[in-house]
Formats: sequence, structure tokens, C-alpha cells
Amino acid sequence: MTIRFGLLGAGRIGKVHATAVASNSQAKLVAVADAFEKAASELAGTYGAAVRSIEEIEKSADIDAVIVCTPTDTHADLIERFARAGKPIFCEKPIDLDVMRVEKCLDVVERTQATLMVGFNRRFDPHFAAVRKAIEDGAIGDVEMVTITSRDPGPPPHDYIVRSGGIFRDMTIHDFDMARFLLGEEPVAVSAHASVLVDKKIGELGDFDSASIILETASGKQCLISNSRRATYGYDQRIEVHGSTGMVSAENQRPVSIELANAEGYTRPPLHDFFMTRYTQAYANEIAAFIETVTKGGEARPSGRDGLMALKLADAALRSVKEGRAIRLD
Repeated sequence: MTIRFGLLGAGRIGKVHATAVASNSQAKLVAVADAFEKAASELAGTYGAAVRSIEEIEKSADIDAVIVCTPTDTHADLIERFARAGKPIFCEKPIDLDVMRVEKCLDVVERTQATLMVGFNRRFDPHFAAVRKAIEDGAIGDVEMVTITSRDPGPPPHDYIVRSGGIFRDMTIHDFDMARFLLGEEPVAVSAHASVLVDKKIGELGDFDSASIILETASGKQCLISNSRRATYGYDQRIEVHGSTGMVSAENQRPVSIELANAEGYTRPPLHDFFMTRYTQAYANEIAAFIETVTKGGEARPSGRDGLMALKLADAALRSVKEGRAIRLD
């Protein structure tokens, strides 16, 4: 069975998902919608798809599911719209920047019994998935501490900062989801510290570019997250999980994994330059998982609730910074 997709949004992340769909033999990109006709036409032309409006995609009998890659403030409305239309939905994170709006949206998803998967692609990275598998297999005993390092090569444009919802809802939200994925328990307390060390304009816009967060579960498990909008050496993505009988970690990945040794010492190639290349396989695996859910049934994971929980942690982190104290969620 081939799942025929409609893609809403032809921007950077839309192109990533279009590539993932094209790489899957069980998927076909049928139509692309975007507010900018040129962007939609170029992306549709690349993959032999048609340009259609959102309204046309909603009513199209030849489209089985949709991928939502539009601006964040449109996500919840589009999820509700396509849930009522009976089409499975894959939506990029976050569902919305407001917890109450997300909860209202998920009520509609539940009432319509719609399939909704939220785009936390890092769960599907082969290296991070292998870390989770080692935990499940009992290779390190009981999880005690998780360390997540996530640093971008450079800050985003200032106009993006304004509409992003801030570093915690835009960047750290991936790490909050990964923390839940690895801890095996829900965090009940959040302590965050944030500052502006990279670009003072980011601070003037009301955001931060450097952050450290500690999550704690009811049993005392801890997760430390380190974020920065600047890593001059490349896209820094590392995970370490310490357990009662051992430790498992996932190192940074490079486009080419070699090591050169000569009279000047040991050198290795640079890291990936950003998420589009670092997580190519993760995006492909993510779409494959969504297709499997659509064809075989069952609850999509990450679910809408996973998106909601990550957003609640992001809100708690921001509140922790503003109030200078740990915030309890329980």
C-alpha cells in the first residue's frame, strides 16, 4: 500500500520531509501547498507533485495523509481541520506555543479519533534509538542520570527569534522530548538558567542564546541539558546515559567517519553543519514510522500528548529562569 501525501508548507523543513517521503517506496508526494506559489511550484516540480491549496488538499480523494510544516501559529487549526476531514496528520513541533490551545486541539483529535504524530525526529535517529534500546535491554541497569548536549552552529535570523516562541519552546523542546524518551519517568521539577552570550540582539528581542536545564523525576533521576546557539566546530549533538551498572552514549556524527594520523597529530573531519544533514536518516525513519501507523493502526508516537508534555517542560523552564527558582510540575 502506498500512502499518498499532501505537504503543507514548502519551506526548509517542508523540503526535508519531502525528501523523506521521496525516499520511501511506500509513500508518494501528491500535492504541495504554500502561501508562496513559487516555493510550492519549485518543491512540487522536484518531486512530480501538483500545487494545490489547503482547501483542495483537504477535499482531495487522492491524498491519504498530510504533513504540516507551516508556521507554528497555524498548526493547531490545521490539525483540527484535517482531523475532522478524516486524514491522518503528521505535524512538525510544536502543536502551538500555548498549552491551553494545545489541549483544546488534542480534544478535537480525541473526539474525531484522528491519527496525529508530532515531529520529534531525534527519537528516530539510529544512534539515539540504539541508546534507548540498550536501556530497555538492561545493559546499564537502572537509569540514574542523563546528559544531553545540543548546540547549534550559529543563531537563527532575528526575525525567526521573534516568532519562534523562544529558545526553550523552539530548540530545547527537542531535548525535553529526548529526556522523557530516555529517563523512563516524567520529570516533576525543572530548574533552568539562561543568558545571552552569543548575540546581544537576541536578548533585546526577549530571548536567550545559552541555557542549562536540570530535570528531576519523582524517584530522583536527573537530566542535564546544555544548549547554545553557537558552536564554532559544527552541529554538536551528544547523549550520555549513566545507569546503576554502566553507561551508554551516542557521540557526535560526521559526514565521513575517518581519522587521519601524521606527524602533526590526529585529525578527524568536521561535524555535520546542521540538522538537515545530521538527521537525514532520522527524518526518513520518522516518516516510515508514521506510514506504518497509518497502514497498520495503533497510536502514533510521538503523540500529541508527547508534544504537550514537552511544551509544559519548556514553559516551566522559562518560568524557572524568570523567577530564579526550580518549578515543580506535580
